[in-house]
Amino acid sequence: MTLASTDKVVLGCIAFTVFWVLAVFPSVPFMPVGRTAGSLLGAMLMVLFRVMTPEDAYKAIDLPILGLLFGTMVVSIFLERADMFKYLGSALAWRSRGSKDLLFRVCLVSAVASALFTNDTCCVVLTEFILKLARQNNLPPQPFLLALASSSNIGSSATPIGNPQNLVIAVQSGITFGQFLVGVFPAMIVGVVTNTCILLCYFWRYLSVPEKDQEGGAAERGHEVVADEEVTSHRFTPARMSHASSVNGGLGIDADCVSEPIRRTDSLNRADTLSMRSRSYNSEGDIQVAIRSMRASSMAQEMVEVSTVCDRRDDGGGVGPRKITRTTSHQRSVIIEDAPEADADDGHKGKDGDDVKAKRWKVLVWKSAVYLTTLGMLVALLMGLNMSWSAITAALVLLALDFTDAQACLEKVSYSLLIFFCGMFITVAGFNRTGIPNALWELVEPHSRIDSAKGTALLAVVILVLSNVASNVPTVLLLGSRVAASAAAISPASQKKAWLILAWVSTVAGNLTLLGSAANLIVCEQARRAQFFGYNLTFWSHLRFGLPSTIIITAIGLLIVASY
Repeated sequence: MTLASTDKVVLGCIAFTVFWVLAVFPSVPFMPVGRTAGSLLGAMLMVLFRVMTPEDAYKAIDLPILGLLFGTMVVSIFLERADMFKYLGSALAWRSRGSKDLLFRVCLVSAVASALFTNDTCCVVLTEFILKLARQNNLPPQPFLLALASSSNIGSSATPIGNPQNLVIAVQSGITFGQFLVGVFPAMIVGVVTNTCILLCYFWRYLSVPEKDQEGGAAERGHEVVADEEVTSHRFTPARMSHASSVNGGLGIDADCVSEPIRRTDSLNRADTLSMRSRSYNSEGDIQVAIRSMRASSMAQEMVEVSTVCDRRDDGGGVGPRKITRTTSHQRSVIIEDAPEADADDGHKGKDGDDVKAKRWKVLVWKSAVYLTTLGMLVALLMGLNMSWSAITAALVLLALDFTDAQACLEKVSYSLLIFFCGMFITVAGFNRTGIPNALWELVEPHSRIDSAKGTALLAVVILVLSNVASNVPTVLLLGSRVAASAAAISPASQKKAWLILAWVSTVAGNLTLLGSAANLIVCEQARRAQFFGYNLTFWSHLRFGLPSTIIITAIGLLIVASY
């Protein structure tokens, strides 16, 4: 394909560069508008510069991908409300046999959870819990944070719903959920085990803490145990973080992994500095923020607020006050008991106990319905049904079973992420119209065919580098159709293999640097902002582990996926 006219090439490159800068560095000083606004700005420039028409821009938006993303977000919200992530957190701490056993559990649980609930959701929910668990066992947090971020990325490669780039690949390629799982799951298992071994070897000295020291660390905290409510619930959103704070912190000499925790006293002493950075809070506001953070488990457990109201009947009869238990995790109010009068007899106690049991039974039935609906969605996906409509159907079933106004639940959907995808679809489509991606691919394509080991290796290197330069989702949008067309010239089976290679390499590539994946940035920012347990995971500390780990795991998994 020849290049477009010179003005379209130049203006299209300018629009795509604006999108790329704001997508990779959302807090740049000259325009700190974030990823979502950056993607819309890139899309708008493509239309204003007449690189593409408004009609072409609308056609570039892939509705099946947006539908699948919306459905999985709603299902994840209901699973969070049904305490799924609380149970995952409990599985980490249950009968742990030391630091190495805990590290293995973090890798396994985060990998499985990210394959089913997306890697971003897994990292948002589990980061603070894992940080507290490491602190309370007198262990360095860095190995466990790296285990969470890297294993979440690796685990998310196994299913089409594990991460956004897999959603794009599954919809564009037409590969069914079952075919995707069979093709990548073995590589994912080997990758997680290999990643765990690398972590153990890399941090063996730091994890070799005598058992008595771990017990002593817990004793100093008064035998403090991470309770179930510490697995806090969060909104399912893309990373909203200050790039400058997390990246610039790693530009100096990286300290030892034990000496990297953020000192809260220093942070408090720098309050004036933070206020100059538009983060000023008064002392009362800081207290309120701390209180809200300590009570952030409103969806992970049943937190009830009891208020007394008068029960007014039509006949005006004077009936005593009634207690209403408001369950915030379900956004509903359920009448539990009539408030007993001061001289009430013991018969009220038995009635109260029966009502409480009925309430618990209703919650149990509701949770079971959520789990069964999610299981039904997974079965539908495995049967090869339309993935977008299967996810949307499961979401609507859950909204109907909730028997409440859906607004409270739908407000938790990350519409900013959906808008970001819309802008990205338009921007990438406009950049493709310039002819530059095709021209570059024509130079690489003859040497990167997957019918030879050398060609497969070169293709993996291109995907690996481009995923860290342009991010993995734009990489998939730019290379997907071209890689598939090149492989289709070999055989139909090679075409499917090319899509799976693209899924595996673009996902694992996120472990190379701290900026390679949104999951990495979520872990970094969540750990840095954690109350009382803050920890700064720097750019260089991540790179020292991420570089060898990514190369080894990509190579091993590539051999397995290529043999499919």
